[in-house]
Amino acid sequence: MPPLRPFHSPWPSVPSRRRFVRGLVAGGVMVGLSPWVRAAAQGLADTRTGAAPVLSGTNIDLVVAESPVNFTGTPRMATTINGSIPAPTLKLREGDTVTIRITNRLREATSIHWHGIILPYQMDGVPGISFQGIPPGETFTYQFRLEQTGTYWYHSHSGMQEQTGMYGALIVEPREADPIRADRDYVVQLSDWTDEDPMRVLAKLKVQSDYYNYHQPTAIDFFRDVADMGLSRALDKRAMWNQMRMNPTDLADLSGATLTYLMNGVTPAGNWTGLFRPGERVRLRFINGAANTFYDVRIPGLKMTVVQSDGQNVEPVTVDEFRFGPGETYDVIVTPREDAYTIFAQSMDRTGFARGTLAVREGLNAAVPALDPVEWLTMADMMGAMDHGAMRHGGSAMGAMDHAAMGHDMPGMKHDMSGMNHGAMAMDHGQHAMHGMAGGALAKPSATVRHARTEYGPSTDMRVDMPRTNLDDPGIGLRNNGRRVLTLADLKTIGGPLDPRGAEREIELHLTGNMERYTWSLDGLEFGKSTPVHLKYGERVRVILHNDTMMTHPMHLHGMWSEVETPDGQFLVRRHTIPVQPAQRVSFLVTADALGRWAWHCHLMLHMDMGMFREVVVS
Repeated sequence: MPPLRPFHSPWPSVPSRRRFVRGLVAGGVMVGLSPWVRAAAQGLADTRTGAAPVLSGTNIDLVVAESPVNFTGTPRMATTINGSIPAPTLKLREGDTVTIRITNRLREATSIHWHGIILPYQMDGVPGISFQGIPPGETFTYQFRLEQTGTYWYHSHSGMQEQTGMYGALIVEPREADPIRADRDYVVQLSDWTDEDPMRVLAKLKVQSDYYNYHQPTAIDFFRDVADMGLSRALDKRAMWNQMRMNPTDLADLSGATLTYLMNGVTPAGNWTGLFRPGERVRLRFINGAANTFYDVRIPGLKMTVVQSDGQNVEPVTVDEFRFGPGETYDVIVTPREDAYTIFAQSMDRTGFARGTLAVREGLNAAVPALDPVEWLTMADMMGAMDHGAMRHGGSAMGAMDHAAMGHDMPGMKHDMSGMNHGAMAMDHGQHAMHGMAGGALAKPSATVRHARTEYGPSTDMRVDMPRTNLDDPGIGLRNNGRRVLTLADLKTIGGPLDPRGAEREIELHLTGNMERYTWSLDGLEFGKSTPVHLKYGERVRVILHNDTMMTHPMHLHGMWSEVETPDGQFLVRRHTIPVQPAQRVSFLVTADALGRWAWHCHLMLHMDMGMFREVVVS
């Protein structure tokens, strides 16, 4: 990937840390600016927010430029497409060949990636992989044929531009009648915004990885543990976390301390509103266009029927709530009958929320729920599915501690701080592949954990030996909350897999990191130290993603579908972005039917930028 470029801004640096900002009522207009700020923004139109323009047809022109915003009371410059956040919604049609011209009016290179769209690799829009990017002052023409339908999105793949405003919805309508019937249809694109220069944010995390975590264990938590379990066990519990150098509330790198959470480019106080008539079927196309945030979405008092996942129709499943990470999309159908309902999307770390309203007329509001309480990660979240006997810290066993105080089994994780093999070189992914095995041996994913020797180095601070493989866990903060929460196990793509063949070979890739160093990698190797993953054109491959970290990673493979399977090898759901929970092992099948060079990465922007990224070559 090309080197990251700094975020150009004429504004002074952001004030010191702040709590969650609900934002201005207007959501993004320039108000109350000082004369010098007005001079800096002279000649620039305000950024449009709240109602993205809709562009359709087969010839579309988009212009990337800077424009002023004010989400928090502090004016900033955003990176926008056609002057709006979100960018224009592109409403295209299945079977059409579209020509999209991107003109760059920034002072740095830019790009557009069409997330989830199957197209030639030269049109995929990843600088350094599929093309060289779009230099300042130049126009690049994308052209591709649409061979699919559904809800997708597009965004910059250059520097930190996605964080600063470059994202929009892409809807591919079926050429024939849409099997999903609705009376009204709304895009609900969630994102996050920081007033800080994103490079400054990254620099803070490199110095202190929990800089933005305001939910760290406190003395109050300790005394509560003493009351619940006694002094000795409470001390053991705190000592264990300290020895592991981990934080049980480390759910997200960024929080409401720096982020403002947006719905269709509008702050919570701005209250984006979608209108309906009671009894209508309303389709809500939820897109997580955030750079950093997992959202938990619900509409109190209203059931949601999930009908599409990552643009692919699924068997309808009715839920109260779903979680999705950056890159993922869900389409739901609701049938509202009251006057107003709140669309409530709280961040996974419970430091803030985005919200909007479904209403029979403008100006109505419904009650906004309180944020759910913060839950600590459990040992199963952290370490997998076995007892504590196989977990090592710094090469020594931790048998002296009474872990019964935790009330959890202590699963198997290695968390080495010393004695590591620092001489490991970049590995060939063939070391993680099983070739020429009998069909029966590949009927279901391997349960044998294989850590690459490159994981035994400074870029990796933990390894999980016995991961969880179940897909019916909604994740930390959503278990047993009294609501019906969607899980991967609930999703079943209509029509089955695109390719009926089983796996010809298996590739195991480990999601790795070192929180203290704030490095992220795959198999312990940051992108710059890695070699490409090679796939043979036409082959059917099983990929196992094994999470050796304490965070959930939304993993996105460009150019090809990822067909998620159950732990026993049964097809489940077709996805372009797969969330992998801490200490979890997820497998999918992919048909290497797209020649060229492709990107494969975590869609948490800072994780990708710090190295959780691979090139995939299909030849």
